Amino acid sequence: MTTVSTPATAPRPRKSPLAYLVRFQSLLGLVIVIIAGIVFSPRRHGHILFLQTDNIANIIRSISETGILALGMTFVIIAAGIDLSVGAVLGLCSVLTAQLLVNEGWGLWSTLPLVIVVGVLFGAVQGAISTKARIQAFIVTLAGLQAARGLSLIVSNNSFININYGQGPGSAPPAFAVLGERIGGVFPVATLVFLVLAAVSAFVLNNTRYGRYVFAVGGNEKAARLSGIPVNAVKISVYALTGFVSAIAGIVHAGQFAFGSPNDGTGYELNAIAAVVIGGTDLFGGAGSMVGTIAGAVMLGALANILQLNDISAAMQLLATGAIIVAAAALQTLVVSRGTR
Repeated sequence: MTTVSTPATAPRPRKSPLAYLVRFQSLLGLVIVIIAGIVFSPRRHGHILFLQTDNIANIIRSISETGILALGMTFVIIAAGIDLSVGAVLGLCSVLTAQLLVNEGWGLWSTLPLVIVVGVLFGAVQGAISTKARIQAFIVTLAGLQAARGLSLIVSNNSFININYGQGPGSAPPAFAVLGERIGGVFPVATLVFLVLAAVSAFVLNNTRYGRYVFAVGGNEKAARLSGIPVNAVKISVYALTGFVSAIAGIVHAGQFAFGSPNDGTGYELNAIAAVVIGGTDLFGGAGSMVGTIAGAVMLGALANILQLNDISAAMQLLATGAIIVAAAALQTLVVSRGTR
């Protein structure tokens, strides 16, 4: 009697400790930053200032806008792209919101949808130019940054637009002021907007066909195309998403600070990209985590807060942030070069 042997199942390759470090680097970094914050925080009347309720509220408020931008940036980078225009689009949408509410006398239900449409269209046009014309996204969105700044200057007539609340001409609807308030006097409404968008983004990325398409396009565009995935549509859509979140962040910015300025959002794109990179999203595309991005954003906010509490100069804050970004990117490159991802 002949015995048919069953082929042995090949063992699954183990991930290296370095690969796990990259995957969870934002969470590990956040824990380290929190511990450092507790250890090095100034004390007042025996209380640790870093852990005070008002200070925690300030941290989560400060990351709301860049955190919102980082959510869209995660989709773009997973799809092997980049968007340098998000900060400028935030400024454009902030100015447009203030202009329509204050100087044009529009209501909330006409202003907010229009601003969001402007953001989505701006992002989609950039995505279409990059995809259809085969121009590097870095170049297209760098040009988009300049275009958005120019449009902000035109819309605002190169001036600061203050948002006053009340009834009648020259005043915005008082309901818009809610974006600058805190729930229970502690939890910022702007942060609530960020958390809601974060939950939706995480669900879409991890539990929908669209999310799988984004990973596939970033992982291997040619294979994705051969599999029937509408690659061009996916690539354009991720830039439309960054335009959408930039518009939301611009509206939140105008509501939080009660003004619109053509310089709003300057440098925000770098903080958003930093949160995504620190969160473990692969700069080469195809891998990433929305939870990591959120942790990365909180980590950057907490780090900046610790340095401010200890009267560290703004220059040193920028140097520290830059060093962390380089370290995170270097870890990713090392893992990819060793093929252990």
